[in-house]
Amino acid sequence: MAEQKLKNHVDHTSIPPFINKDANTLILGSLPSVASRKYGFFYAHPQNRFFKILSMVFNEEEPKTTEERKDFLIRNKIGLYDVIFACDIYGSSDASIENVKPIDLKNLLKQYPNIKQIFTTGKKAKELYDKYLLPQVGVEAVSLPSSSAANASMSLDKLVEAYKIILKR
Repeated sequence: MAEQKLKNHVDHTSIPPFINKDANTLILGSLPSVASRKYGFFYAHPQNRFFKILSMVFNEEEPKTTEERKDFLIRNKIGLYDVIFACDIYGSSDASIENVKPIDLKNLLKQYPNIKQIFTTGKKAKELYDKYLLPQVGVEAVSLPSSSAANASMSLDKLVEAYKIILKR
């Protein structure tokens, strides 16, 4: 008898937004992966290329620890969060996301008035942003390709080129 997979309810109480008061760029994923939730910080899966990509974009050494990553983000005025505050999901599968409760982006942007550009990482984050957050704030987000290892169709060099749009602030 096949074992039935059960969806887990996930919410963001485990990973609050990481945004410094000077941040002028906000990057939103869909929802933290299982690894990120375990480690308590964004893009924590060892195979995720997010911080490797950003370090190449900003021509800096790749931050490895959570503290190094936080310092990197503060130095480069980047805030991280996700489109989804809570949902039901199988593991880390964006395709299984249901019962979405979006973040309150309107209030978040009031708290951080220096944010001038918003990006999403991956197709699902952009789709959810357009459905739930664009109506809240009326601000278009620029879609970046997923930095996940599951996005094997994009080489590191292509991802770096795509992410260089962040430098146009």
